[in-house]
Amino acid sequence: MQRTILQAAVGVALWASMASCNQQANTTQADAAATGTPPTSASASQQAPQTPEPAKVIPEFTFYILKSGIRFTKADLAKTGNQVFILFDPTCGHCQDEAKHIGEHYDKVKTANFYFVSMNDPALMSTFLETYAKPLVGRPNVELLYDRNAEFINRFHVPSQYPATYVYGNDGQLKDYWNGERDIKQIIASIQR
Repeated sequence: MQRTILQAAVGVALWASMASCNQQANTTQADAAATGTPPTSASASQQAPQTPEPAKVIPEFTFYILKSGIRFTKADLAKTGNQVFILFDPTCGHCQDEAKHIGEHYDKVKTANFYFVSMNDPALMSTFLETYAKPLVGRPNVELLYDRNAEFINRFHVPSQYPATYVYGNDGQLKDYWNGERDIKQIIASIQR
């Protein structure tokens, strides 16, 4: 009995560690298609459980604007430009780096709309942009959203690692997505598509 409980606990811990920020980056579906190579991760034995593909069309959702607590739904999305959803953990180094790089290259991606979404404690989220991506603070096309009901993973996708970034066109159709670390040049190219 104790062995079964221990095995279950180890399995849950392993899955949780893969779902959080880690030191290995995944190749995206778009990268795999472009290069003709299959998507990769750290190793087959370390992979998180398989999850369905991300939503091909932006689903209905309800998040909350972090600073005001006001509901934010699909109807509130910008009407022009690509919609970039970044599911992040404020304590994740890769998430911090991606936000920083996007901020540093804001002029190249300023026609897109950015929705930083997290299920973490709002207190942890509150200083994320100010600390790691100051150039994004106060931009009209950047929102920091709290997902208090875990709608992102229930409606969009369950990613294998953070950050998980999803680029949708202004028509709501998925253009690209990736999990984990990615080179800023590839990020910019995907956002500009």
